[in-house]
Amino acid sequence: MTWPFECLRCLRVWEEDFVVRHLADDHGNETQVWLSSGVTVQPPWSGSCCPGCGAYHVTSFPSGHLARHPELLPGPGPEPEPEPEPCLEPLPEPGRVPAERTPLPGRLLVAIGVPVALFVGYELYTNLVAAAHPHH
Repeated sequence: MTWPFECLRCLRVWEEDFVVRHLADDHGNETQVWLSSGVTVQPPWSGSCCPGCGAYHVTSFPSGHLARHPELLPGPGPEPEPEPEPCLEPLPEPGRVPAERTPLPGRLLVAIGVPVALFVGYELYTNLVAAAHPHH
């Protein structure tokens, strides 16, 4: 039995195949066991997880729904980009640092430098005020 699903978070649509086994115990109580890839699982309407984003906000459709509504199925994926050509620049000699280095991003320096400068300035100010007005 094939069940179609849709993730309400990332809107991914997919189908999963289930096998349903109807069992009865010695007392005549009947139950259903749901299998997916040979493993016992919860029924499709309870606790499904999106294989794309991992969300549990998933809805299921009646069996055969996607066959009647092919517009819900995702289109073919994007074609893979061609591999870039290998770089022909010579490698630096062992033990030598390349001439060009990647600079640190300016925002990172500001995010670290400004709080440190404010802290140091505050400490210097409080020490100068304490030295100018000693307590007896």
